[in-house]
Amino acid sequence: MENVNLPVTQGQPAEGGGRAGSQTKVCLLTIGGEVYAVDLRNVREVFEVDVITPVPGMPSALVGVTNVRGAVIAVMDLRRMLGLPTAGPTPQFAVIIKHGHHQVGVLVERVPEIKTVQTEQFLPTPSGDAREGKPFLTAVLRLDDRMGGVVEVPTLLACVETGS
Repeated sequence: MENVNLPVTQGQPAEGGGRAGSQTKVCLLTIGGEVYAVDLRNVREVFEVDVITPVPGMPSALVGVTNVRGAVIAVMDLRRMLGLPTAGPTPQFAVIIKHGHHQVGVLVERVPEIKTVQTEQFLPTPSGDAREGKPFLTAVLRLDDRMGGVVEVPTLLACVETGS
């Protein structure tokens, strides 16, 4: 089984050096009708999108920039990178995700949910075509009534930067 690289925030050490009953907090994003989880430590804030200004020459995943309290933030439509349909209204909310000094606003369809999950709920991603071209999807999160992809923020930001 493939290892899933996620933070451990609580729990007791188990035999073999792991942690039994470990928990982590994630932010659940709804993108293209699907659920995706992001480590809460990589989430800066949620904001309502007012105006997005397109900028020529930006990587294809980025749809433009917006003003958040005086700061210019690049905005991405993750549906493009996930191969999901982009037709329909532009989502009205965005979540600023960050890693180091890099940050970007990700369009989401509704205000995200914060959830504490057990590490046992994380499963390896299926191999093959489903993950092709999506190296930022590192695991599957088993939730009560649905499954969601786990987005590794550093890898996602690197993909946006390189245009892959």
